[in-house]
Amino acid sequence: MATKMKQPAEIIEPRDVFVGAPGAAVVLTAYIDYESEACAQLNEVLNTLLKNYDGQLKLNIRHFPLTRVHQHSMKAAEAAVGAAQEGKFWIMHNLIFRHRNNLGTISLKHYAREAGVTNKRFLDELVNSTYGWQVRGDLLDALDKGIRDVPVVFVNDAIVKGKLSVAAIGKMIDAALAA
Repeated sequence: MATKMKQPAEIIEPRDVFVGAPGAAVVLTAYIDYESEACAQLNEVLNTLLKNYDGQLKLNIRHFPLTRVHQHSMKAAEAAVGAAQEGKFWIMHNLIFRHRNNLGTISLKHYAREAGVTNKRFLDELVNSTYGWQVRGDLLDALDKGIRDVPVVFVNDAIVKGKLSVAAIGKMIDAALAA
């Protein structure tokens, strides 16, 4: 009698998680670290841009945990990927930034519950690094693009140089919309 092998669940990759207008011609891609103050400031800029360009752009967040200086950044990124599995990425992402000075594993579990994640195995998955490969994939992708520090933002495939402000990124969005 043959035993049925359980098929592993397919994991939604960070590169496939977007917020904003699904069919938008302008795509922002941001590489971030959840414990970085500069990334937290960028998150405010991104929230403003999503409001200012409502219906005209979509945003993809990619992870670049600076684990040498931020001991909780990897688990925070894994928690965001875990929340994405239930469509709760953006809520979790913003909660993590709001509480970036308290990102222990138990705290991340509480934020996930607050975000609406119902997975009873969330803490186990976090402890066992279920989503570690997805975060590592983002990191390797960033390194392939020459990224060595974050935050970094791309408008479509063009990197935003200089200060990552609403005005600077907005100027590149306007140019991309006009093209």
